[in-house]
Amino acid sequence: TAINPKADEEQAGTPAADDKAGGEPIDLAVQLEEYKLKAEDYYNQLQRLKAEFDNFRKRTIKEKEEYSKYASEKLILSLLPVLDNLDRAVASASINKDFESLSQGVNMILRQFLKVLEEEGLRSIESVGKEFDPNVHEAFLREASDKGENIILEEFQKGYYLKDKVIRPSRVKVSG
Repeated sequence: TAINPKADEEQAGTPAADDKAGGEPIDLAVQLEEYKLKAEDYYNQLQRLKAEFDNFRKRTIKEKEEYSKYASEKLILSLLPVLDNLDRAVASASINKDFESLSQGVNMILRQFLKVLEEEGLRSIESVGKEFDPNVHEAFLREASDKGENIILEEFQKGYYLKDKVIRPSRVKVSG
């Protein structure tokens, strides 16, 4: 070691050097066993976390399926009185042949039905006399008119918003 004095200095901090210098001997087998136990503990923790995550994912999927399965329950419950009134109107029409009272009853049921839909966020798209907007209108026909360019002249089928989303555009006749 007299050839390379620097190598002697570098080895001074190694376990073998400490052992030779009179320090406590480090048992590598004990140290290896400690690291193996730590690694096994980490692996077990990872396995538990993985199992917890899988259970969470499965539970979330099940809850989502359950929610979508019964999501319309509130709407159906609010439409049942309308259905009941329609049943009564049909039964009454077969017994009583008074067209005027049947017409009034059907109009009342229509108002009740529209009220339920409005409470759910449905609203109609205003069309006639407005400027054509391709985001909310579907041009069905084009007709020459003195009303100006791209003005809606007639509505063939009413369009609707559900909250802020167009769920059905209005089918319209546009001036051109």
